[in-house]
Amino acid sequence: MSKKILVVLLSSLAFTILFSFFFIHFLYSKLYLASIEESIVYQGKRTASHYHYGELSDEIIEKIQWYNVVSEYEVIVVDQLDDLSSYFPYKINYENLVDNEDRESLDKGAYIMKKGYVEELDREIIGAIFPIKGETGLIGFIYIYVPLAAIQDVFRESIPILLIVGILFFFILFLLLNRTWQSLFGPMQELQRLSTEVSKGNYGTRIETDREDEIGQLAKAFNSMSLSLEEQEKRKKEFTSNLVHELRTPLTYIGGYTHALKEKIYSSPEEARGYLTTIEKETVRLNKLINDLVELNHLQEDLYVLVEEPIVIAQIIWDTLDLFHIHMSEKELELKTDIEEDLILIGDSKRIQQVFYNIIDNAVKYSVDKGKLHIQLKSTGDYIEFKVTNEGIVIPENDLDRIGERFFRADKARNRTTGGTGLGLSIVKEIIRLHEGVFSIQSDTTGTTVTIRFVNKMKEGMNNENE
Repeated sequence: MSKKILVVLLSSLAFTILFSFFFIHFLYSKLYLASIEESIVYQGKRTASHYHYGELSDEIIEKIQWYNVVSEYEVIVVDQLDDLSSYFPYKINYENLVDNEDRESLDKGAYIMKKGYVEELDREIIGAIFPIKGETGLIGFIYIYVPLAAIQDVFRESIPILLIVGILFFFILFLLLNRTWQSLFGPMQELQRLSTEVSKGNYGTRIETDREDEIGQLAKAFNSMSLSLEEQEKRKKEFTSNLVHELRTPLTYIGGYTHALKEKIYSSPEEARGYLTTIEKETVRLNKLINDLVELNHLQEDLYVLVEEPIVIAQIIWDTLDLFHIHMSEKELELKTDIEEDLILIGDSKRIQQVFYNIIDNAVKYSVDKGKLHIQLKSTGDYIEFKVTNEGIVIPENDLDRIGERFFRADKARNRTTGGTGLGLSIVKEIIRLHEGVFSIQSDTTGTTVTIRFVNKMKEGMNNENE
């Protein structure tokens, strides 16, 4: 990119110089030469007009020669056209001064312009031959010419000014370009260096800038990308650590009790059956963990196809609550429901029940004993809203945004008595996403509330029909 800009700048500089050259030549040819030619024609016509219908006497010739002395032009007066070569014995552009075509024009009373290079004078000249009329015809000829100044002579006074202004202009341009170069490519080079660091896995690099232009926006985008990659790397490591933890514990139990059974390290058949029961439970836990991971990947990669149908959503909630009757009785929870019975949701009934089961399971699991559990289902505008509130542990504000990440748990102690694989809410959020719903969670000292909102497609369809 820097090379391209350098080429553009050099091309612009070359174009400027070339343009200046042609512009000066334009001024030379259009202004200087044109003004000289116009002046010669004016003076020639004026001089010739004084002698119309007169005679070309010695007095007249003398006056013309005196005019030749005081004017800036060279003036030659002759009686016969052939005598002109005696006073001006030079060729213009290596050709005779007057040819047959010129003679015909002069005989008709018209003047002729003559301009070109004269080798003997080593200079361009411009002039004109004017016929002088008498009463009986042409009585003489006036040839006015002037050697042209070279272009450097014409602009002798202007060239120093042009040079000074040009040097000053290019000096200022150089300073501006140098500043722009540093301003533009300095951050770009820093960005390239830091990008190399990021490619090596060093995501902690940042570009310090307070610019608000495109370069500043690019730097901020790079910083945002680095931060995102750093957070992803952190979460990837945390995910790997969590996965190892989730796998290590059941495998440790299975390995330990298998070794005990193999070596017959037990005191009674009942103890051996207890070991087998533990192995069975941990095997089931491993299978569930693997199945949940596979299911979550399918949902996130949109490999699962929803089987959509009208669902009486209140009935699914009641059926799900029946599954937790024993657990709620053991914790002596006070259940309060506020459910609109006639709401119909278009969705996958199996997956929707999975969502309700996971949400209610967590609400019961993390409720305090003798606490309150409030379940709501209502229509709000174009949405169906499902809300569960319990009285339990307060989730730190920093953890709320992470609820639903793989293996993330708000209970950092990872008490295994609560069970689960840490993937339930991740699966829930993906199912809600596939249903174009919204998941949100709030937690404070009064309790934790999970809210799910689904688009009420039945109402949306009715509105379309009415329109």
